[in-house]
Amino acid sequence: MIIQALKWIGGTDGFLELIDQRRLPAEFVKLQCRDTEALFEAIKTLAVRGAPAIGVSAAYGLVLAMQKLNPSDGLEQGLKVLAKSSQYLASARPTAANLFWALERVRRNAEEFVAGQPEATVQKLREVVLAEANAIYREDVDMCRRIGQNGERFIKEDAGILTHCNAGALATAGEGTALSVMFEAHKNGKKFRVYADETRPLLQGARLTAWELKQAEIDVTVICDNMAAYLMKQGRVDAVITGADRIAANGDTANKIGTYSLSILAREHGIPFYIAAPSSTFDLSIKSGAEIPIEQRSADEVAFFGDIRTVPEGVDIYNPAFDITEARDITAIITERGVIEKPNAGSISGHLR
Repeated sequence: MIIQALKWIGGTDGFLELIDQRRLPAEFVKLQCRDTEALFEAIKTLAVRGAPAIGVSAAYGLVLAMQKLNPSDGLEQGLKVLAKSSQYLASARPTAANLFWALERVRRNAEEFVAGQPEATVQKLREVVLAEANAIYREDVDMCRRIGQNGERFIKEDAGILTHCNAGALATAGEGTALSVMFEAHKNGKKFRVYADETRPLLQGARLTAWELKQAEIDVTVICDNMAAYLMKQGRVDAVITGADRIAANGDTANKIGTYSLSILAREHGIPFYIAAPSSTFDLSIKSGAEIPIEQRSADEVAFFGDIRTVPEGVDIYNPAFDITEARDITAIITERGVIEKPNAGSISGHLR
């Protein structure tokens, strides 16, 4: 693992330490989140980002929430705090499925504990919440490694790999999803080049993906988002590998805005298009991508480049954070459980069963 994007420090009275991804690559700064309000702000402003990392962070957010309880409070009060804090943290970002999955998992586990041990202390409940958050963290680290191992065969010797946004160690508790495939191929001695889309408007590809790959000594070239088609036409791209923020039951996938256009370009040029994501990113309650909520972000992200205004005052700006790639344009989805070739509702249901 190249870096550690997030880390819980201490016991039930501890805090969550995060790499502030808003400051990379110019500065390497860590944040300390000591309450749910600080974590909400970190998630909302993309100090921590990437669906798996958001999920793990939110799980630890419920540990922070439990710190507000008094020793005299009962178990029912503890469950109320968990429910209220889950709702609050879930409102930080609406698209990433892992956020809701992790919060629900911790809360459900706490409810089962209280039902089974109604005479337990609030301190014991706090320990149970921390243990579940730690379990989610450990599973995410293992999940990343397994995704990489399952997908590295799709990277051929001397291949050109195009990726979009950042799905590396900065986006998870482990070594990443899409980038894990590249890290594992690199470990196995394969030589290949990665083309990282800059990923407007917040440049996660240029700032974060290129930084991670450079740390790992993997050959990386940053391109503007609108250069991908030309590279494909030149024959310099052999595969596209991206992460995902939510995958519907039929395989339609929400990922960073610009992913959909890459899938169309890949289809036009006969290039395989892969999604790398954990099973927790699937939302089987949503039948297709048409039902996935798309986060709308601040116009200032587009209107300014750093501190410089690049869009005239008074001009409308449309800034969706994600788009939907249809399952028909996805060659395969790589998960920690294996590979789903030509994903559809049937193959996904069988894979997750």
